[in-house]
Amino acid sequence: MASTSDIRNGLCIRYNHDIFKIIEFLHVKPGKGPAFVRTKLKSVTTGKVIDNTFSAGHKIDDVRVETHKFQYLYNDGEFYHFMNESDYTQIRLLEAALDRPDLMKEGEVVTVLINTEDNLPLSVDMPASVILEVTHTEPGVKGNTATNATKPATVETGAIVNVPLFINEGDKIKVETEKGTYKERIKE
Repeated sequence: MASTSDIRNGLCIRYNHDIFKIIEFLHVKPGKGPAFVRTKLKSVTTGKVIDNTFSAGHKIDDVRVETHKFQYLYNDGEFYHFMNESDYTQIRLLEAALDRPDLMKEGEVVTVLINTEDNLPLSVDMPASVILEVTHTEPGVKGNTATNATKPATVETGAIVNVPLFINEGDKIKVETEKGTYKERIKE
């Protein structure tokens, strides 16, 4: 058992007959009344995100997890297949267990959280950013960059990312996986 003081991003807890991963939290100590913790919880089974408030000192049932490095192999339409880098065993996960499957390219190394009680995978943590190649985008108009304007670009995984006007097809860009936003152009 843990309490609200142990809450952190990535902690897996058992709540309402399901396992949730904490993706955001905020400790609040109002001037009047007791302290509490506002959280955003993501179900590891359905992918649904809910908001919840725990009062300070509330006991929470945490789930012991292990992290393992897995390499993304392929997607067969229904399942995403991964290979453990240490013992080469393969697992498959539904799309709901993945945060941003549209930004994952084959060969990408991810961290998989595995429940120690039943050895079932709970969720996949992507790296903070990924480098992807732009496969399609409209050409930028010269002289139109003073307004910090963006345009949609399709990357090699099929995801659409808003990029600055100077990005062209064939450019490699760094994309922040948490928000799916453009960070910078990669020079080769």
